[in-house]
Amino acid sequence: MDQKRLKQILSSSADIEVQYNGASVWIDKLNEDGRTATVHLRGPLEERTVVDISELDEK
Repeated sequence: MDQKRLKQILSSSADIEVQYNGASVWIDKLNEDGRTATVHLRGPLEERTVVDISELDEK
């Protein structure tokens, strides 16, 4: 995923499915470096992980 699309998803009110390593995640924010994002799994667990935005896949 590129930075422009990630910003569009973050500003959208739509429920856009994004996956990281095959797991559905919520994007919390684009980090200041512009190359990583903080995400957490959809569901009851809210453990946050920093991932490279190139590894995020819109479904």
